[in-house]
Amino acid sequence: MTIQAAFTHIIQTISPLYEEREAASVAHMVMEHITGLSKLDRIIHKTRALTPEQQLQLEQALEALQQHQPIQYILGKAWFYNMELLVNEQVLIPRPETEELVAWIVTDIQAAHQPSPRLLDIGTGSGCIPLALKKELPAATVWGIDVSPGAIAVADSNAAQQKLAVQFTVMDVLDTQVVQTLPTFTTIVSNPPYIKQSESAAMQQQVVAFEPALALFVPDEDPLRFYRHISQLAKTKLTPGGTLYFEINEALGKEVVALMEQEGFTAVTLKQDLFGKDRMVKGNRTI
Repeated sequence: MTIQAAFTHIIQTISPLYEEREAASVAHMVMEHITGLSKLDRIIHKTRALTPEQQLQLEQALEALQQHQPIQYILGKAWFYNMELLVNEQVLIPRPETEELVAWIVTDIQAAHQPSPRLLDIGTGSGCIPLALKKELPAATVWGIDVSPGAIAVADSNAAQQKLAVQFTVMDVLDTQVVQTLPTFTTIVSNPPYIKQSESAAMQQQVVAFEPALALFVPDEDPLRFYRHISQLAKTKLTPGGTLYFEINEALGKEVVALMEQEGFTAVTLKQDLFGKDRMVKGNRTI
């Protein structure tokens, strides 16, 4: 099978599962992973035959795709903020809207000319947020915590691969005694679980069946539980004038703003993502 034939074979096989443009994107990702060739090189060498090993990798990838496995888990990697990160079923796949959250934080810190910012990411998963922050703000001291030892193992691997000094620690933010052992920070950020259990029926099978439920879902009766706990923690662990940032469920923007204001945060700001959806909130700890 040639490179061109393999590409066509992937699209034909997965077309019942993906829209046309997404199927082509997945096919390009698989072919680049299997051949090690860029898109341009694959066009130039489209008549080159796959080796038996490459053909086996192709069939294994197709079998996994037909089982609705996310392409990022199949390949074991995902791109975030111009970094290739390791991912597996222990962590959420990084999303583009989270890159917007990182950009917001970086812009604010640079505008404030903070000489030595101290940053904490709560529910760090793959470590994508703190690693991107450390990359953009080399002078910062950056921490990431997560309740999952498997997630912290992935984050540590990513820090080593990216050669970025970030302190990752297994810690449950809902354990009020343990989190009090944390030092203070100038910025705290979190992309916590925020999807209601009842919303899972409308979600893609690739997400529900394979991404960690622990990092996705909250009870319908208390969808703001993590925002409440983290806001209360931030009142003691943010330095005076420090800032708390959240990624949010697009349907709960006003509720998160109200919660943060009730907890005493000021200048609470709701921000939309590139698609115009309520996606991020920030607020300042009063001095």
